[in-house]
Amino acid sequence: MVMISTRSMGTARRTVRVDWVLVAASLLVAVLGCIMVYTATRGLLIQQGLSPHYFLKRQALFSLLGAVAMVVVALIDYRRLESVAVLLYCALVFALLVVLSPIGSHALGSQRWFSLGFIQIQPSEFAVLALIIIVATYCSRRSEDGLAWRDVIRVLILAGIPIVLVMAQPDLGTAIIMTIVLLVMLAVAGLPARILVILLIGAVLVVVVAIEGGFLHQYQIARLTSFLHQNSKSPSQQSLIYNLQQAKNAIGSGGLWGKGLLHGAATNLGYVPEQQTDFIFTAVGEQLGFVGATGVLCLLGLVAWRILRCAQLARDSFGRLLCAGFFTFFAFSVFQNAGMTMGIMPITGIPLPFMSYGGSSALCFFMGVGLALSVYARRSG
Repeated sequence: MVMISTRSMGTARRTVRVDWVLVAASLLVAVLGCIMVYTATRGLLIQQGLSPHYFLKRQALFSLLGAVAMVVVALIDYRRLESVAVLLYCALVFALLVVLSPIGSHALGSQRWFSLGFIQIQPSEFAVLALIIIVATYCSRRSEDGLAWRDVIRVLILAGIPIVLVMAQPDLGTAIIMTIVLLVMLAVAGLPARILVILLIGAVLVVVVAIEGGFLHQYQIARLTSFLHQNSKSPSQQSLIYNLQQAKNAIGSGGLWGKGLLHGAATNLGYVPEQQTDFIFTAVGEQLGFVGATGVLCLLGLVAWRILRCAQLARDSFGRLLCAGFFTFFAFSVFQNAGMTMGIMPITGIPLPFMSYGGSSALCFFMGVGLALSVYARRSG
């Protein structure tokens, strides 16, 4: 009887393999995101005679769907992704091609979305996950022999196709993230340091050629470099750094403890353009202050740490690479989004995970957390 009881207890311990800290932190940030989206849009919606809960309801729905997707992905054995990695990759490349056709929706100078009634799907968000899966699949199958130059070239071609298509939309921010994710995954896969240094130098040269060769639009270059001219008095520069100035003013006005929910002038009056999406962190800074903004960043840092821990506990190189790729995607998105609102990073259209308004972003990040949970649930030991 003792032996049976002990075996049953051991089985129970093995079946409970959920990182509840990661789940709770992700859901809590998503709830905070819904609140911030509501506060950032309520004032302007009332001025327009619309329901102040319009964006709140949609973001809550996106978060709910994302949470369901997280559970579904977590229940699937991540190792099955190896067999469908090529199919997923081809599907996303096809979607990136189609979105550039007349079928895709055009807005704000970019063509990135499929309009499906009340919702818009942005394939470039999911392209990052597809890139992570295909690179993890390729590199894990060659982990024993190590990556040679021919393998690096193949990976660069695999990654280069979606990156170029994303840049053509244009979505420079996502293309930058995809490039960084690729380099980190190659490093985790055991790429020799000398080859990694060569790739880094090559990436810098590509950027220089793109700028000097006219492959980037002038407004893209100006937007990326505007944070370097924050104190410029030039009228042309003033128009470029308007968003940044308003973002810094909103965050700075929050002080230590913030002005309280629904009490920030910059947020209520819509002084910060695109506040519910790219600049959602300014709503956090103004209303919750330094303490609240630090708390939000700590929560996001907790999510990132738990994802990294999943990578450390992975039973195989495929799981480790999946988590390492998503950790890079998540952590850099947080750093870039928060950094650009404070003037320490270039302004790009990178959303703040779980907080920026948008269905594609919410689904993408929740699915990524689901992948990490799947790896954690099937860890060794």
